[in-house]
Amino acid sequence: MDELRAKGLAKMNEVYGWDMPDIEGDPYFDLTVEHLFGNIWSRPGLSMRDKRIMTLTVVAALGNSDLAEIQANAALHNGELTVAELKEMAIFLTHYLGFPLGSKLDGAVSKVAAKRRKAAEKGQGEDKRANVDDALKMHSGKTVED
Repeated sequence: MDELRAKGLAKMNEVYGWDMPDIEGDPYFDLTVEHLFGNIWSRPGLSMRDKRIMTLTVVAALGNSDLAEIQANAALHNGELTVAELKEMAIFLTHYLGFPLGSKLDGAVSKVAAKRRKAAEKGQGEDKRANVDDALKMHSGKTVED
């Protein structure tokens, strides 16, 4: 594995708190790992929290609930934002994006918070494999096992 790919995969796993395997032979995955995470997310100048807030804002504006869940879960996992702060983001963004899009973000945050709360009540940690599978399903419709 070359240096940029290794750097990108490490940053992706840091950003999301995952154990993403290196998926070879997928040009979109290559671009995501090497450019988005190896170059863009690795740039200095903005904190991970700042980048997360901007990403969540864009995701909310696009109405992408699946990606909003992934981003909200990662923000909670990394301690970048609390559930209360994520909910406040939804309220704030509703006034710029409109109720339907703000409501989608609020729903995504509520879903993630409930999932994490249920796992904690059962004494279980976060299911990193499920998080990776959610991202892969969103991208390709497949899981790590497929």
